[in-house]
Amino acid sequence: MKLLHIDSSALGGYSVSRQLTADIVTELKRATPNLAVHYHDLAAQPLPHWTPVADASDPAAVLGTEMLEEFLAADMVVIGAPMYNFAISSQLKAWLDRILVAGKTFRYTASGPEGLAGGKRVIVASSRGGFYGKDTPAAAMDFQEPYLRAAFAFIGINDVEFVRAEGVAIGDEQKAAALKSARSTIGTLVAKAA
Repeated sequence: MKLLHIDSSALGGYSVSRQLTADIVTELKRATPNLAVHYHDLAAQPLPHWTPVADASDPAAVLGTEMLEEFLAADMVVIGAPMYNFAISSQLKAWLDRILVAGKTFRYTASGPEGLAGGKRVIVASSRGGFYGKDTPAAAMDFQEPYLRAAFAFIGINDVEFVRAEGVAIGDEQKAAALKSARSTIGTLVAKAA
């Protein structure tokens, strides 16, 4: 079993999404014997933004191919996705641009696009400074979770689960409550994976 672990927060040790991905991966390792984990810190080692590359030996093209191959080889993907300005970080977007590749993870057909990367499980650790859930006044400003669900569904992955910590910028008490609530869902997700 292969797991790809992606962090994208620029906050380092202060990052809530990093804390949650670490907790998720720890629990998955405990529950899954022989789990091989491959890790990328997209903030510490950012990918260049995608541009068309004609030469396959160009370092950006080689890096993009490596990212795609790691993703395709993974059975599970755990992603730390903090909400930045109502959406995902540019670091995470640069990674997604490497894995949403026509002919590899999707193709266009006469009846519409077809995802080619199905069969993977994706768990997203989402952190948000405010409250953007579906029953909140700011729900219409959530371009993070709907985007991730749509992007993965486009490539054939419909099993996307979220571990959410909301309101983490409101104060220490709310942050602690949000982390406790998010962590309480991890056991259920791990039990489902076993």
